[in-house]
Amino acid sequence: MPTARSPKSAPVQQSRHDELAGEVLRQFRQVFNAVKTHFQQVERTVGLGGAQVWALSVIRDHAGIRVTELAQAMDIHQSTASNLVKGLIERDLVESVKDGPDRRVVRLKLKPAGANALKAVPGPFEGVLPNALHAMDAATLKRLHADLRALLAVLHADEEAAQVPLAEM
Repeated sequence: MPTARSPKSAPVQQSRHDELAGEVLRQFRQVFNAVKTHFQQVERTVGLGGAQVWALSVIRDHAGIRVTELAQAMDIHQSTASNLVKGLIERDLVESVKDGPDRRVVRLKLKPAGANALKAVPGPFEGVLPNALHAMDAATLKRLHADLRALLAVLHADEEAAQVPLAEM
C-alpha cells in the first residue's frame, strides 16, 4: 500500500533537488574552466588557438591528408576545417599541395614551423576534454552520453554547434 507523503517532504525533496542542480552546475563550471585554461595556456605558449594546434597535429600524423579528411578526424564541419587550414597556411605552418591526375585534390603537409610549434605545445594536442573522454571506460561514456542528450533536449540546443570546436567558441 503506497504511503502518503507528509506535507514536509516536498520542500525537503525540492531543497535536495536544488542542491544537486547546484552541484552539477559547479561540475560544469569546472569542466569549462579546465578546457578554457588549457586553451589559454596553449595560446600563450605558441600563439595558436587550440583548434589550430589540433589540426596541426592531425596534419603531422597524416601527411598528405585532405581537408575533408581533416574535418572527419576532428569531427568538425568541412567549412570550419577549411578556415583552420587557411589560417595555418597564412601563418606558413602548413602547405597545400595539388595532387592527382587533374591536380584538383589538395593535400596538406606540415612545414618545419608547424612542427616547431607543436613541440612547444603543453598538454594534449586535441585538448583536455577530448583527451579525458577517450580515457573513460565505455560504460561511463554511455551514461554520460544519455544524460547529456537529455540535458541538450531540455536546452533545445543547436545541433550545428556540435560541429564547432570548443577552442573556437
